[in-house]
Amino acid sequence: MITLRRVMELPCLKWESLIYQDPEGGKIVIWPHLPCVVMPNSLRYKKWDGLALLYSKDDITILKQEHKDEIKSPGINVDAVMASGGAMSLLLRDIQNLDVNGPSIPDPEPIRLLKHAENTGGKPIYTIIPEITDKNWEAWYSKYADNQVKLINLLKTISTSRRYVKNRLKASKKVEISEKVNSDLGAAAAAGASWWIEEQRVLTEELIEERDQRFAARIKGALHDLRDRRLNESNDSDVTLLVPVHQAYLEQLYDSLNKSVRVEKIERG
Repeated sequence: MITLRRVMELPCLKWESLIYQDPEGGKIVIWPHLPCVVMPNSLRYKKWDGLALLYSKDDITILKQEHKDEIKSPGINVDAVMASGGAMSLLLRDIQNLDVNGPSIPDPEPIRLLKHAENTGGKPIYTIIPEITDKNWEAWYSKYADNQVKLINLLKTISTSRRYVKNRLKASKKVEISEKVNSDLGAAAAAGASWWIEEQRVLTEELIEERDQRFAARIKGALHDLRDRRLNESNDSDVTLLVPVHQAYLEQLYDSLNKSVRVEKIERG
């Protein structure tokens, strides 16, 4: 018998980056953004030397293709997702009803940063999600898929939209007040957090911890590669690795970086 994982406790939904200072030099900037929303310029982190994305290499290829499709037919990706239903369609509908710059698919901030890295002298880009050919990641993904099927069957009689609305209300009380943020962007943050809760629902605590520790090890490995190459070029270890994450995942990933003692070797894409 499988039981539902305890619903994650949302931390305060913050707008400012969290920074991990590596004892060997350099820093990792975990920058929060909202899913499917173009962030205001005042909230963007602007000075960085390398980019680490929570995507695999295959994901980057898909991201770029979605971007091309969107240029050819604006709105085509959003329309397709909304027609498919699920928590993401609920998020997109919420964003449509708010005075924010969105919704957009592919996720606009990662694609913006990716294009910026490619167009400004080729800043290093690191993919943090391992390839499916990675045996450890394949094993993790297999456990995730098995658990997803079991939970989907268990949740058939429970309304996704009802859970989504309930969690959106809870998340609205966690949105940090900021002079840079208006009520509509705050409402988008609550909607994004509710979608995030729904996405994590099919993961056990063990799967989440295993995933987060793997991500943390690879992010640290990306910083080490960025720093080592800078040291070879200019004998300077003061580098900044930018890691854009969905706002609801900000503190969780930052905590994993602080707890992790592993550094997984990783090279730029």
